[in-house]
Amino acid sequence: MSRRSRERVRRPRAERREWEGLAARFEVEEGPADGRPRTVHEYVVAPDEAGLRLDRFLALKEELDASRATVQAWIAEGLVQLNGYEGRRSDRLEAGDRVRLEVPEPEPVELPAQPIPLDIVYEDHDIIVVNKQRGLVVHPAAGNASGTLVNALLAHCRDLSGIRGVLRPGIVHRIDKDTTGLLVVAKTDRAHAHLARQIRLHLVTRTYLALVKGWPPADEGAIDAPIGRDPSDRTRMAVRPGHGKPSVTRFRVVEKLPGHALLECRLETGRTHQIRVHLAYMGNPIVGDPVYAKGPLRPGGRESLGLGGQALHAFRLELRHPTDGRALTFEAPLPEDFREALRELRERARDGGSGPVQS
Repeated sequence: MSRRSRERVRRPRAERREWEGLAARFEVEEGPADGRPRTVHEYVVAPDEAGLRLDRFLALKEELDASRATVQAWIAEGLVQLNGYEGRRSDRLEAGDRVRLEVPEPEPVELPAQPIPLDIVYEDHDIIVVNKQRGLVVHPAAGNASGTLVNALLAHCRDLSGIRGVLRPGIVHRIDKDTTGLLVVAKTDRAHAHLARQIRLHLVTRTYLALVKGWPPADEGAIDAPIGRDPSDRTRMAVRPGHGKPSVTRFRVVEKLPGHALLECRLETGRTHQIRVHLAYMGNPIVGDPVYAKGPLRPGGRESLGLGGQALHAFRLELRHPTDGRALTFEAPLPEDFREALRELRERARDGGSGPVQS
């Protein structure tokens, strides 16, 4: 039934409330027809969200971590209701509308535990903080169930939270395969829910060090530019005004070097490849980035400074402990190839090299 049709047959308010209550009770009593457990998300549309399409509204919800294509698939499967009726992806929302989403848990997949070396920075009953090495993917994806951080964690300890499903046990946030540094993993569902809420409310601070080409236009600032899939290459992300998800990265110049700068970057949102995309968009791509930097800066290129991947390191993580509320701060040293690249640039500076553009 279309949104217009639904408006024409809208029930009187009292009758509508009674019908919705019966529908909710029926769902609780009977459960989903396919027997698979489902996670329910319910939203009330805020005034500043009015006018959004239903699919875009859900794709913007950080806690869902879902692409617009995924949301559209959920809608096509009848998993999304708008004001008690089955939604369509093109439905335009009004303030006060109620959106209900039921996400079925993924089919069971047996992930192998693999003894991959890990640098454990901190561990207790609730959380593990890991300093991830370059080249390690955080979690398995469909068709690729091994060789990831999750497989290594399963060998280290079997008690990881199950909130994100069988392919992402314990994973609260991610960093890219070739990005090094800190991330926190939840060992219990309670810890996972608490940490996810902290991230959603911007109470977790994730700070990175990045070595970039050239000098930024200012010594500090914010890059506020929406990020979405690159329409010409779906494996890449891009700044997409009017189409991407809101994305904000704050940066500060730590050190100016010949033809390069060392930046401290802080995430206010957590989009895929966010820092890499934003810095390239600003005109200062990360050295060694195989995707967003130009040829000479990529690994093996003449300007890659011997780096095996992008010079991006999650060096500081600040959060509250999910059980006792303690303020926790963790730091991880730069990997050796990153330190070596900085040493080389500092030697150039001592030899007289200067300026934002390397000759």
